[in-house]
Amino acid sequence: MLYWLTALSDGGDFFNLFRYITFRAGGAFFTALIFGFLFGQPLINVLIQRQGKGQPIRNDGPETHFAKAGTPTMGGLLILSALLTATLLWARLDNAFIWIVLLVTFCFGSIGFADDCAKISRQTTAGVSGRVRLSLGFLISGVAGYVVTTNHPEALQFQLALPVFKDTLLNLGYIFIPFAMVVIVGSANAVNLTDGLDGLAIMPVMIAAGALGIIAYAVGRSDFTEYLDVHYVPGSGEILIFCAALFGGGLGFLWYNAPPAAVFMGDTGSLALGGALGAIAVVTKHEIVLAIIGGLFVVEALSVIIQVLYFKATGKRVFLMAPIHHHFEKKGWAEPQIVIRFWIIALILALIGLATLKVR
Repeated sequence: MLYWLTALSDGGDFFNLFRYITFRAGGAFFTALIFGFLFGQPLINVLIQRQGKGQPIRNDGPETHFAKAGTPTMGGLLILSALLTATLLWARLDNAFIWIVLLVTFCFGSIGFADDCAKISRQTTAGVSGRVRLSLGFLISGVAGYVVTTNHPEALQFQLALPVFKDTLLNLGYIFIPFAMVVIVGSANAVNLTDGLDGLAIMPVMIAAGALGIIAYAVGRSDFTEYLDVHYVPGSGEILIFCAALFGGGLGFLWYNAPPAAVFMGDTGSLALGGALGAIAVVTKHEIVLAIIGGLFVVEALSVIIQVLYFKATGKRVFLMAPIHHHFEKKGWAEPQIVIRFWIIALILALIGLATLKVR
């Protein structure tokens, strides 16, 4: 919205700053951060009043989690509110990619919100059925995948870009749409599975968003893509503003989610933010790189899949408990120890993912 202040510029004054994506990204970051600090506690107070007993705790979970009973959930509303406010304020609203990523984020957030409401009202860890959640997720991501690819340059439409291999594209045809659906839905559910300890999911999400924001800015500039030998996606640079807003809103939320958490993100936040990461990867043609940058989420999701399949086949467990962060809890690791070590892993993976921009 503030981008239109450039109409008041003569090219050499303050208003000219609004032409620059980097300046507006900084504005989006601080707007979302301040929003989180200002409205975090009031939102928590409302959630406590409305939810009563708070988020239900798994009976078969680690014993240390029973002390968290009564903690309110749906803290993702704070992140999403900050994200929406900052993005609408600082991004170019004539950019199709911004609207696609926003719609994916808030549609997945709505699924998560319904799931959180069901859990709270029934006081059970079982919310909306997995089949319904997946069906809605695939529908949303299918529409998003098609709209994104039709907004790509013709040479990139329905193509899968391979990292490291210079100028390599695989023409998937219309199979690209189901592929994009798997990327977005898989990302949403992987982040959702990771959100099991205080502060565990939000920092890796912020790290991934920061890395994807850099990638979006790079592939949105023809001079950068020529130097890096990556594919140019006109308009994708504006996604940096969304990522900066997500980072700022995430920091504002982490202030209240740091151990011991005053509020949980809930499915409202985890599904929305995971879906956003997947959508950004599809927009920037970095779907495979997302698996590297978000490798922590991939491992969390795989640990659940492996556990379920192995148990069905043998009646035995590979891990003491899945997702894998609970396995380490069962082994005696302290919660802050797990969280910080997982943050370190997420940062290392993000740096490896960014390195693919130059390694050709």
